[in-house]
Amino acid sequence: MPIPHRRIRGKLHYTSDKPDRKGVERGREYFTITVHGDGGRTLRAYTEIDDAPNVMRDVTLSLRPDWKPNDAFVRLSVGDRFMGSSWFRFTEHEAVCEGYTVAEGRISQRYPTERWIDGFGTHPIQADAWMTSIVGKGRSSAPGVYDDVLMCSLDHRGASGPFLMLHPRGVKLKFIGEERITVKAGTFDALHYRFAESTDDGSGETRNEPGKHPPYDLWCTADGDRVCLLAYVTGYMMTRYELVEYECIDAQP
Repeated sequence: MPIPHRRIRGKLHYTSDKPDRKGVERGREYFTITVHGDGGRTLRAYTEIDDAPNVMRDVTLSLRPDWKPNDAFVRLSVGDRFMGSSWFRFTEHEAVCEGYTVAEGRISQRYPTERWIDGFGTHPIQADAWMTSIVGKGRSSAPGVYDDVLMCSLDHRGASGPFLMLHPRGVKLKFIGEERITVKAGTFDALHYRFAESTDDGSGETRNEPGKHPPYDLWCTADGDRVCLLAYVTGYMMTRYELVEYECIDAQP
């Protein structure tokens, strides 16, 4: 029987960049991607952060052919205890969340929107790689600041919620350039991006500011699938993420 969709499978290795823990494994992410026949795509990701309190997250995120979010599901555990689970749906006029969290109880949100939002942050590193698709297309209040993005958690580790949250400062994201890089999973043509809440000092670099997410560099494949190859966060976090397994199965006509 024909299989009209492509399938991508990968694993990301989380390590520390801190001097006293450099190279020590601190988590992992397993993901599969389905690229549907109409150009839409679905990510299924399971992530683990070992640093106490440990974080486990199950995410399903589906995007339309234009890379805008269609629907999602997020289940979160912190310290090996259930924190919450929520279902999300997006349309041209609203974002909807139905869920339950230990802290907030039963949640039912309807967030009105002027148009289909550009992105939805769910915290897997592979989902962050997909977020780079908004560069040059999303609505911005300032160069490189994207305002039509919602999040399921504003915690830097994604360890809160999950429910609809608006980033108070927008998502700051810019394209750095094309590169060819080698990771444990192989050698790839890559696109380099930088997320940052910190202030640009005019040299193209950013400085760390208390309470804001440190600069976050990410490389994804340049083949149109935006598979995360490598990422690292500086500042107080000092973490690194590398693709260590990769498999792509083409559609079968």
